[in-house]
Amino acid sequence: MKRSIRLLGLPAALAVAALAVSVSAAAVSASDQGGGTALFVQDNSTDGNGIVAYQRSGDGSLTFLTTYPTGGLGGRQAGAGSDPLASQGSLVRDGGLLLAVNAGSDSITVFRIAGDTLVRTQVVSSGGPFPTSLAAHGNLVYVLDAGGQGFVSGYRVTGDGLQPIAGSTRTLLLGNTTTPFFLSSPAEVGFTPDGEHLIVTTKTHGTVDVFSIGPDGTPSAAPVKNAEAGVPFAFIFNSAGQMVLNFAGTGSLEAFTVNADDTITPAGAPVSDGQAAACWVTPARDFAYVSNTGSNDVSQSRTTSDGAVTLVNPTAASNIPGAIDSDSAGGAFLYVQAGLSSSVHVFRIGPAGSLTLVQVAAVPDGDDQEGIVVA
Repeated sequence: MKRSIRLLGLPAALAVAALAVSVSAAAVSASDQGGGTALFVQDNSTDGNGIVAYQRSGDGSLTFLTTYPTGGLGGRQAGAGSDPLASQGSLVRDGGLLLAVNAGSDSITVFRIAGDTLVRTQVVSSGGPFPTSLAAHGNLVYVLDAGGQGFVSGYRVTGDGLQPIAGSTRTLLLGNTTTPFFLSSPAEVGFTPDGEHLIVTTKTHGTVDVFSIGPDGTPSAAPVKNAEAGVPFAFIFNSAGQMVLNFAGTGSLEAFTVNADDTITPAGAPVSDGQAAACWVTPARDFAYVSNTGSNDVSQSRTTSDGAVTLVNPTAASNIPGAIDSDSAGGAFLYVQAGLSSSVHVFRIGPAGSLTLVQVAAVPDGDDQEGIVVA
């Protein structure tokens, strides 16, 4: 069973903000309207990490198939409750590959995706302590190690595996313990849509760190540390390529322009959903769905290319115990992990973005689940 999150005198919105957002931005496809394919969930078990595979039907519902061992161990950050890795992007798809972090054994596992089947092809060192998030762009992959000073390290995709890029590791100078405290660990690593910048959010350290990526795939020597209060956590990108950043401390979404010099500037005003511990965000069409783990619900906002964020429904879906990571099936369905009930809640997305519950699917050995990918 997962532990309840203790407030320990911190503001409630922060004390439960061990959270992060899963990102998918595909358009509605024929398979999402009809036959469906697969959904993969990382169980993040500390005694043997595994990827739980489901068949995804045309109505969005899930049928459990099997669990694929990663060959590594899951992990739990100090103080974490509903969100053991306190991050977004711990399980990502890169073309025909599925990449998973093994936080408890400092490694990354690579699987080849064949429909709803996975074939493990590689387990490679993450290069640092406690990996929690992955970013993929073309043939580049970067891992975020959340422990110690915090590090990012790069890889090239070669066939069905990853090849470390020499000289690509950079430190974030966060000064955390090897197994970090969940509020002071970095939250997510991600590329801008053009692949020219690599972004890391640092939660209570209060910065959005931005590196430039050179032609050889290596980052600039040090990031520009853009000061942003409010616990910057997960982010997505709108149709204009602006970063839409979720602040866990204030429950707000705000759009930013990522500039060529690695600075960021606001492109619109912050908009709060009024919920507790708003940490993860997933795009679907022009909507952004935020998982609020402290209030066990999901809010719905609209994002537009001019940088505006409009709150549509602060409680588009409720009764999701410890709502954490989510992913969208081509804008037709939303899949939300319930971190406190070892389950995935399946929702149909209506024409105006409303959410209708389809199913609550059990996640075997999912007490520590973190990471979800539609395929």
